[in-house]
Amino acid sequence: MHKLSSSDSGMEGSILVIIPAFNEEKTIAAVINRVKEVLPVAELVVIDDGSRDNTAAQAAASGARVVHHPFNLGAGSALQTGFKYALGRNFSYLITLDGDGQHKPKYIKPLIDEIERGGYDMVIGSRFLSDTRYRAPFFRRLGMRFFSMLTSLAISKKITDPTSGFRAMRREVVEFCAQDIYPVDYPDADVIIMLHRAGSRIGEVSVEMNQPQGKSKQHSGLRPLYYIFKMTLSIFVTLFREKPRLTP
Repeated sequence: MHKLSSSDSGMEGSILVIIPAFNEEKTIAAVINRVKEVLPVAELVVIDDGSRDNTAAQAAASGARVVHHPFNLGAGSALQTGFKYALGRNFSYLITLDGDGQHKPKYIKPLIDEIERGGYDMVIGSRFLSDTRYRAPFFRRLGMRFFSMLTSLAISKKITDPTSGFRAMRREVVEFCAQDIYPVDYPDADVIIMLHRAGSRIGEVSVEMNQPQGKSKQHSGLRPLYYIFKMTLSIFVTLFREKPRLTP
């Protein structure tokens, strides 16, 4: 495993890692420890999205700064809290990854390398850019392919994994996402399209992911149907609204 140090393009100390988490007490400590192995002195912040278990205590005990929501607001709100927190910090790159153990911190360096090499504003860690062992339930896999197709058509570039929450971004993207235009739940394909229309360059890097170890809050009950309806509607609203600007 490659540990980022001060010799890596001056990146050490200029990376902020945001981990949104809801009821992830069983996995959050391991996720934090793996991030710290790769990024020993980077700032690491857990957004506790109203967890009803010991997520916040486990995160704090593992050395992360914890920002609390009084109750569960959703993935988009948790991420935007992280973005707004970031505005007052000194960083060059921000990394988002989930608290359920599926994202492997060893890929943080390839994500940032791709930003620098390709001149991108945001790079997504994709499960499907190359051959993968990642397996999703059938209907969820269909949804992933459907939104991959819509996103690729909308931005005229192939995007294989628009639902991935494993992303690296420049400060300008963080400033954009801290605005009220950012969706409060399920910020996936619609955000990619929104950023593209604002002038951002978006790339992907092939990554391997673990199967999520925590409970699947986003894909239980009727939530998958809500997700498909909401995301499809959000994409079309994004396409027909006035083009946003990357810099507020």
